[in-house]
Amino acid sequence: MPHDEPNWTPPPLDPDQPAQVGRILRLFRPYRGRLALVGLLVAASSLVSVASPFLLREILDVAIPHGRTGLLTLLALGMILAAVVNSVFGVLQTLISTTVGQRVMHDLRTAVYSRLQSMPLAFFTRTRTGEVQSRIANDIGGMQATVTSTATSLVSNLTSVIATVVAMIALDWRLTLVSLLLLPVFAHISRHVGDERRRITAKRQTQMAAMAAMVTESLSVSGILLGRTMGRSDSLTHAFAAESERLVDLEVRTNMAGRWRMSTIGIVMAAMPALIYWAAGIALRTGGPGISLGTLVAFVSLQQNLFRPTVSLLSTGVQMQTSIALFQRIFEYLDMPSDITEPANPVRLRKIGGEVRFEDVTFSYDGTSTALTGIDLTVPAGTSLAVVGPTGSGKSTLGALVPRLYDVTGGRVLIDGTDVRDLDFDSLARAVGVVSQETYLFHASVADNLRFAKPDATDEELRAAAEAAQIHEYIAALPDGYDTLVGERGYRFSGGEKQRLAIARTILRDPPVLILDEATSALDTHTEHAVQQAIDALTAGRTTITIAHRLSTVRHADQIVVLDHGRIAERGTHEELIDGDGLYAALVRRDTHLTAKV
Repeated sequence: MPHDEPNWTPPPLDPDQPAQVGRILRLFRPYRGRLALVGLLVAASSLVSVASPFLLREILDVAIPHGRTGLLTLLALGMILAAVVNSVFGVLQTLISTTVGQRVMHDLRTAVYSRLQSMPLAFFTRTRTGEVQSRIANDIGGMQATVTSTATSLVSNLTSVIATVVAMIALDWRLTLVSLLLLPVFAHISRHVGDERRRITAKRQTQMAAMAAMVTESLSVSGILLGRTMGRSDSLTHAFAAESERLVDLEVRTNMAGRWRMSTIGIVMAAMPALIYWAAGIALRTGGPGISLGTLVAFVSLQQNLFRPTVSLLSTGVQMQTSIALFQRIFEYLDMPSDITEPANPVRLRKIGGEVRFEDVTFSYDGTSTALTGIDLTVPAGTSLAVVGPTGSGKSTLGALVPRLYDVTGGRVLIDGTDVRDLDFDSLARAVGVVSQETYLFHASVADNLRFAKPDATDEELRAAAEAAQIHEYIAALPDGYDTLVGERGYRFSGGEKQRLAIARTILRDPPVLILDEATSALDTHTEHAVQQAIDALTAGRTTITIAHRLSTVRHADQIVVLDHGRIAERGTHEELIDGDGLYAALVRRDTHLTAKV
């Protein structure tokens, strides 16, 4: 594939925080029933918590001073019951909110993965694999605390604050006023801390993505081979250490941002009971209205109940602002436009003949220079077409348009008279198979790799496909046969063996139209001969478009098209083009000369 495509860059982070928060809240909409239940549990828990100080006041002011042991017993049992009910409600809240949070994370992961599956091939040629993995793993993983506990914490603490303030006013409005004076200041401080952490978090996640990309590239089988053979292992280690050092700095900054300011809030809140006792003592000394001991102790207990959720609310606000940076990175991927989309009313091909037609096809990667121009071409069903030409002439691009790895800029590509852009994805996948120069195998068994094309294939079908691809005897000789692990990217197999496995996989798929994109160009002559036998079995009876660099493999094609600078320069059979003594004949002479030198 060409490498002159422009680099993809993500859209800038949306500075509109209210819009982002609204979008985050919409993620929870499918679970609003469960969240409503959490809200009821939170409200009930808050009311039970507020009741305990009133029970304590009655114990101190009535039951103990008047020796009413029966009342004392009931009040003590009431406080114990309140603690038990609170614990039960807390466990239920945690269960439901964690379940909802994990479902939201599942929805996000699935949505991002689905979006990436629909992206055009160009996106993946421009984006580092580690960057994609980091978005799914690190960014969504970093949101776990937010989506699993923040919503519950927010509702719980807010309800507790409101209920506690009401109870405090009922006990003594003057002491309540003293207790609430500094809360606006605390809220202002926490907002600034949240803004600071959000900015640092965005940088931290970018750095984590860079590290993930480096690990993916340098610690793959190909990366290890390249690093060792080039003597770069030490320099790669030093480069990784430098990236890790930058991450250490960002992690420390993230955790320490605003820490002293938040600690100051905690100190002030911890000192508030002393202030309340002092205020009550001054009021009593100066002849003001007296406050009973029970009321004073109950009020301080309520005050502590107020400060705990208040501090938690401030911390939750900071955490939510920090998490916005993570959500924005995920939304970047979800908002990426996908050029390859299924039409609203797709055409489903019941029976596929296999005719492929290009009608005045034009294609450009960047919207300025064209890779293909004015391609008019018909490949009748069951016939073979060979596409040849100099490097960069547009051969692979032409082949990539048939399975919609890219969409045409102008004109149409049709299968059995239907524009491929009008087909549903399943019909297109059933119609077109691709065998490329670079064979991809999963780190799984041989059987699993073959069944990727046909999950319900029987063992007999696997064997038949492998025999047709000239690879069965080799597989059978392996220690575990078809259960043998192929290794990362198939590195336990040679290039020719991997190609024959890919051919067997395509035979299982049984597509009527076959694209061979330089499937033998990286093989030696002996291996190429063995693979060519497998290809002959694969292409029998199919519409075949062969993109070839070695012209010896296309001599018997029903028609040959020669591309030059994205245009059709010549077309005909091998004999006709040789007699024409044009570009094709020159390419054949070049190949013959190179083969003779070897």
